[in-house]
Amino acid sequence: MIRKERAILALEDGTVYRGYAFGHRGETVGEVVFNTSMTGYQEIMTDPSYNGQIVTITYPHVGNYGVAIYDMESNKPYVRGFISREFSGDYSNHRAQQSLEAFMQQYGVVSIQGIDTRALVRRLRTGGVVKGVIAHRSYTHPTDPYGEFTPEEEQVYVVRARDHQDIDGHDMTREVTTPLPYAFPTLRHGKRVVLMDFGIKHTIIERLAEVGIEPIVVPAHTTPAQIMALQPHGLFLSNGPGDPAPLEYAHKTAWEMMGLLPTFGICLGHQILGLAAGGTTFKMKFGHRGGNQPVKNLLTGNVEITSQNHGYAVDIASIPNDAFVATHVNLNDGTLEGMAHSRYPVFSVQYHPEASPGPHDSRYLFDRFIEEIDAFDGGNGSPVQKAAAGRLGI
Repeated sequence: MIRKERAILALEDGTVYRGYAFGHRGETVGEVVFNTSMTGYQEIMTDPSYNGQIVTITYPHVGNYGVAIYDMESNKPYVRGFISREFSGDYSNHRAQQSLEAFMQQYGVVSIQGIDTRALVRRLRTGGVVKGVIAHRSYTHPTDPYGEFTPEEEQVYVVRARDHQDIDGHDMTREVTTPLPYAFPTLRHGKRVVLMDFGIKHTIIERLAEVGIEPIVVPAHTTPAQIMALQPHGLFLSNGPGDPAPLEYAHKTAWEMMGLLPTFGICLGHQILGLAAGGTTFKMKFGHRGGNQPVKNLLTGNVEITSQNHGYAVDIASIPNDAFVATHVNLNDGTLEGMAHSRYPVFSVQYHPEASPGPHDSRYLFDRFIEEIDAFDGGNGSPVQKAAAGRLGI
């Protein structure tokens, strides 16, 4: 009989799940959330939007197809930890370069398997997301990795989870944004668009390039003057982790840029636009994370199957002067999934159209963005641009 190294997941509410170690041996702490996707574990792990979070995969078996460098959404994993009913130690996939466990060990991802993930997800759905700690016995007691944690040891980790800093009110983008601007290589010349990086995914940049855009990725703190100095045709606000409320510098930039350029926001970028217009956001009980969220397009009546990863939502009713109108809603809970400015060529969605779970239900949004850019009157005679430019004094 093969003996397995013990591990625990200790939650701030005092609940402790006992399982087995997987991945990098050690301990980690973060906000425990769940994702209902059946595939895409590598994309989830390397999505900067998960910075600060321990992700529970509801699908019971993870790791079967290994890890392929082509499926990275950033240059490394950003999840704080990973939870599965069972991880596969082997893989079968001609595209893969290594196993999931080797990948986790390479990048220091601490994980736990063998717990009742159904019970954990029910707890999160009922009580909301909580902070938690994953700890491996092999890390705390290297001479006895197969022994159980004592009740006293478990309570130490419960307290550690409880004392960990909340994601609420904390700027998580500073940990994931690019330190320097960079241009994404394209095979053809197109419309130059500045992409504000709040934790952008590689696939988003690739989709924008596919529709004829020359992407220039800039740090989250880039100012309106610096953006305009690049002489772009459009502006994109990316996805990213955490609470959008403390990103006041981003709200200010989005407000000052509104009307100067056609603008498209995804996920955190969508929330930033709502806050920039004077609205508010709220934290959801357990959020939307998965590749099976139904969204209704209010303009066409079509329903899109979408990929999502967010724990906050925009309250459309809080935006003054009806500056934005709702364009998409979630059919499960009625929360806002998309909006468009009533005057400027500015629109956004809460979900991820680049992820393609539909598989192509939402690709039209990228086409719409390039159409907005092509139709925009950027000349000095544009009343819309003049009014927007007045806010910057240019």
